[in-house]
Amino acid sequence: MRDFLPEDVRRRQYVIDIVRRVYERYGFEPLETPALENIETLTGKYGEEGNQLIFKVLKRGEGASSGEADLALRYDLTVPLARVVADNRGKLPRFFKRYQIQPVWRADRPARGRFREFYQCDVDAIGSTSPVVEVEMIAAVCDVLQALGFSDFVVQINHRELLTALLSSAGIDASKHGDALVAIDKLDKIGADGVAADMLARGIARESAEAALEKSQAAAGNLSREFFAFDPAGAAAAANLAEIVRLCENTAAAGRLRFTPRLARGLSYYTGAIMEIAVEGIGSLGGGGRYDGLIGMFAGEQIPACGFSLGLERILVVMGERTMFPPQVAEHSGPDVMLTIFDDEFTGRCLELATELRAADLRVEIFPESTKRGKNLNKALKYASERKARFIAIMEEDELATNEVKLRNTATREQERIPQRDLASRLRPSNPEPRTSNRAPRTSDDE
Repeated sequence: MRDFLPEDVRRRQYVIDIVRRVYERYGFEPLETPALENIETLTGKYGEEGNQLIFKVLKRGEGASSGEADLALRYDLTVPLARVVADNRGKLPRFFKRYQIQPVWRADRPARGRFREFYQCDVDAIGSTSPVVEVEMIAAVCDVLQALGFSDFVVQINHRELLTALLSSAGIDASKHGDALVAIDKLDKIGADGVAADMLARGIARESAEAALEKSQAAAGNLSREFFAFDPAGAAAAANLAEIVRLCENTAAAGRLRFTPRLARGLSYYTGAIMEIAVEGIGSLGGGGRYDGLIGMFAGEQIPACGFSLGLERILVVMGERTMFPPQVAEHSGPDVMLTIFDDEFTGRCLELATELRAADLRVEIFPESTKRGKNLNKALKYASERKARFIAIMEEDELATNEVKLRNTATREQERIPQRDLASRLRPSNPEPRTSNRAPRTSDDE
């Protein structure tokens, strides 16, 4: 968990703004949920490993001494969405499309681009089994990444029913499918030998583990129903994926989809197509899939759903390393003007002027210390330079007597006296003074 300094916040807001704009263009509406959920809402939804990473909150008050937990920090944004949909079926449209950009918490081991508190940028569509849902979601995510400047990414795609068919044909009992999927999902990180060893440790026979890996490799690039004819559900899943890939050719995702049989997505609530964004040498930037059974755990009826989550933290790390942020984001743009206070008795006049300028949609800062008889004026000039203010407005005795300001361009060091009433029009960004130099402005000793 981290602090975010101003530069960090600006970069985060830049990415979030682009994500929000793209999601809204696709018809997704905003939703927010509490940081805390009842613990029974979260447990049992993420599989064995997910349950171990939930931050639990101990009971308070009379139950504090019991050591029991009744609340937990939000682990993801999907399960809270399922609860919201179940609680508000009468208030939501038949097809509900939402986006949610909020932090989640996991008691995970921190690593590069991996934190215990991090933001997710989710889109979900509730109420339809049509493959158009997956296609629109994949297209929206591709639009986001391209708007951010990414070009070297692919969308890996697989289907839980294909994985089920492959695991069953390898002789793995259905009761061990969850364990096998958790292991297979680590293939990129620990390799085939590591996955086989993990399966063995989870009670899966070595022959079955090796057969599952072999069948997964054999399926690569083959999405024909015939290849999965040994399993009717697997054949239907292959046809579903082929249709998603075909339809994506008409969207921003054209040419980016890759059928990846080893893709598992470890969360246990997925039921259909699963997707993951992959960047060569970087890893995953996000993922998602169809989860037609999750909302039914809360609603008592099956409600189809599909979602995708972008990992904001990983995206920020990669964009920073690749210097992908525009200069106006990476480099702070300071206030339009910094005002100085000649003496304490004129503080009110300075504040009044600042109020007028801000009402004109200008960014204004006030150097808070008196500059009477040159005192602190050098500090004010230096501070204006450090803050990258476009101008500094100096009001000394002569200017105060005539309702004027001495306006200094901090880049060119040019200076002029103008009436206070003309200051707003002079400073408007529509007529900006170019920053031609990063030199500090001259102090009074230079004049």
